[in-house]
Amino acid sequence: MPAPRRRSRPRAKIVERPVEQLLGEALVWTDGACKGNPGPGGWAAIVVPADGGEPLEYSGGDPATTNNRMEYTAALEGMRSLPAGSRVCIVTDSQLMLNSMTRWITGWKRKGWKTASGDPVKNQDLVMALDSEVGRHETVRWHWVRGHETGDGHAHKALNDRADRLAVAAAAAAA
Repeated sequence: MPAPRRRSRPRAKIVERPVEQLLGEALVWTDGACKGNPGPGGWAAIVVPADGGEPLEYSGGDPATTNNRMEYTAALEGMRSLPAGSRVCIVTDSQLMLNSMTRWITGWKRKGWKTASGDPVKNQDLVMALDSEVGRHETVRWHWVRGHETGDGHAHKALNDRADRLAVAAAAAAA
């Protein structure tokens, strides 16, 4: 007789909202890209300063990596570019990174960096570095936007598209 199937909870649909930059808060638009997975990868972070100054663009690559590692690296390097004690909003199109840093990390730490199934957390080095970097700032909030949407109806996330293009270019340069 087959084992009874576990009923899964219905997943809450993530609703996209335009990001609002709060007073005194830097926005960090992030993206990662990979040519093959694994393969040559690139990351990009576009930092919109809290004072409303010109956005600063950062990017880099790795000849042998994964897309998820590049997503985490983009957020990490964007936060590292800011002074300690900053108020930060990380804007990402990666639900993995969003969930990692807002839903799962507390349990992972409690379980000794193991997942619910007992496996080691993937990309643990970067998740731990991000957790440490979060602690260096006054506040960090995470905001999700749907990626790869352009045009007039999506002008509010032009910096997501720009971060994507920078990450793709960094991946090509790393190849």
